[in-house]
Amino acid sequence: MRMIDMHCDTLWKLIDLDGQGDLMKNDCHINIPSMKKAGTVVQLFACFTKAADYKKKGGYDAAFVHVQDMVRYLRQQQERYSEDLALAYSWNDVDRNDFAGRISAIMTVEEGGILNGHMERLEELYQHGIRLMTPVWNYENCIGYPNSRKKSVMWKGLKPFGKEVIERMGELGMIIDVSHASDGTFRDIMAIAKGTVIASHSNCREIAKHPRNLTDEMIWQLADAGGIAGFNLYGPFLGREKESRIEDMTAHILHMLNKGGSDFPAIGTDFDGFGEMEVMEIGHPDEMEKLWEILKQKGVKESQLDKIWYRNAMRVLKSI
Repeated sequence: MRMIDMHCDTLWKLIDLDGQGDLMKNDCHINIPSMKKAGTVVQLFACFTKAADYKKKGGYDAAFVHVQDMVRYLRQQQERYSEDLALAYSWNDVDRNDFAGRISAIMTVEEGGILNGHMERLEELYQHGIRLMTPVWNYENCIGYPNSRKKSVMWKGLKPFGKEVIERMGELGMIIDVSHASDGTFRDIMAIAKGTVIASHSNCREIAKHPRNLTDEMIWQLADAGGIAGFNLYGPFLGREKESRIEDMTAHILHMLNKGGSDFPAIGTDFDGFGEMEVMEIGHPDEMEKLWEILKQKGVKESQLDKIWYRNAMRVLKSI
């Protein structure tokens, strides 16, 4: 079994929340031993900054600086554990790392508000090794509008600066991530994007009616454009407020297969990006095997499972 996980918030948990441990030994969902047991080939690590935490200490400008701290931290971790982990900036790097028996770490940014209207910051992030960006999180920012339960917000889309950002991301070869986007922001991104568009950690709104999830129409559009969606393990996005259950994960994956086809579903656990669940049936990468076996029992072929776990994400990552 080989696996690519399109999204985790482990850097945020280690640096901003726990403040202890590292990628080898910690109290997080993600650590190097668990990834090795799971057959992880690539782990995408989000440099996430929560805008509310920066209101009184420099706003998005300070958050941009902190993202650079996260980049430095991951580089330090890679140097410390270089036998097990290596940074990757292209699929050629992933191939080399895989041949050497090392897990590839690809850096991403979750919350494009850190650009704060400065296009040169996008260029700087790319130079730092960022290869995917989630333009919006849960707050309106300089790029556009996030998902919301308010219809008046949900249909608002990209701002003029946001359109420039999406166009430039395509030119740079950065992956555009529509997770967290409002329906209007999704609409606008799909209309103008020239590069790869995915939902790194999103589920199905038809199964769980949460505004963070994808509608069937969104699934069709992403699939038609060659994109993927990494299914998310967070209970409310699966359908239960305090429980993350395999049967709900299975329902979302089967729906993605039904609506988007075998080339659409992928993995985007959101590990370390949410609070503790009362029930969490998969708590670490090496426990993903349980879901594999249940899906097999549901009639999903091993060739399809291989696509979900690895090959679909591999295809889109080859674009960076």
